[in-house]
Amino acid sequence: MAVASTRQIIITSIGDSLNNNVTTPIASNAVAPGDTDVFSLTTGFNSIPFPTGGTTVKGATIIPPPANAQTITLKGITGDTGIPLHKTEPTSIALENPSAFGLTVGGNIDGLRVVWT
Repeated sequence: MAVASTRQIIITSIGDSLNNNVTTPIASNAVAPGDTDVFSLTTGFNSIPFPTGGTTVKGATIIPPPANAQTITLKGITGDTGIPLHKTEPTSIALENPSAFGLTVGGNIDGLRVVWT
């Protein structure tokens, strides 16, 4: 079932006479999945299935477990060089007409979350 969803990115920089706040609202999605999935990933390439059922995915926030020590690489397909992600910090990405993405990991990761918007 679709739900309305809005993501927002807030960046705050403080120090050395710099006080800067940037808030970037992202367009709302009236047919968002409103879903959080928890994955157990195995060493190597893992295809991440998108929610279905009449929803449209416009964004994903990838949240590794807090104590994760394994490498994580975001990929479009298995042979793609990919983009290395931080081992413990969340990554939020906007998607345009997505069909799939994958995560290649250096070792097993239990409890990686993806919040779909």
